[in-house]
Amino acid sequence: MLSSAYCFKLPPFFHNFGELPIRRPNRAPPAATKDGPRTNDDIRNAQIQLIDQNGTNHGTVETVVAIKMALEAGMDLVEISPNNNPPVCKIMDYGKFKYSAQKKAAEARKKQKIVEIKEIKLRPMIDDHDYDVKMRAMQRFFEEGDKVKITLRYRGREMAHQEIGTKLLDKVKADVAEFAKVEQDARFEGRQVVMVLAPR
Repeated sequence: MLSSAYCFKLPPFFHNFGELPIRRPNRAPPAATKDGPRTNDDIRNAQIQLIDQNGTNHGTVETVVAIKMALEAGMDLVEISPNNNPPVCKIMDYGKFKYSAQKKAAEARKKQKIVEIKEIKLRPMIDDHDYDVKMRAMQRFFEEGDKVKITLRYRGREMAHQEIGTKLLDKVKADVAEFAKVEQDARFEGRQVVMVLAPR
């Protein structure tokens, strides 16, 4: 133990030394992770369960032997069940497999489209030009897979001539019959009639 004669005070600079940021050595950026299953030389396990291109299970095989078999067949060794011990690998054409997987994913995305309900507003005494413009818009909505809610609004004395509105809605149904069907038939909601059409 040092006697008090040898004790000395640290300068104030050192009191906050613990608060200084510690400089870390530069690290290499993480290796880019490969998209999709591991293939050929990327398969790290020494042994794998091998299924050949004909679907025959060869049991546990040395990975280097399996890669050689795949190359001889002009194909790739693809890891299909990485969590098995040893992992299951199959000899296949990886390019075709990847293309097929992308195609399936694209199909699934198409099916996931959220159907929207677009609204088209009509008046009983609509002129021909406006009617044509609205019909073109409606056809575009149906082509995009959306439903269309048609709102026919009566004003003032028009309520006394509801047959004009009914004829107009019948005309709309006939004009879109080729690419749309009635999902909800015309019904009154206050001073307006609402009808919903869905793409065929």
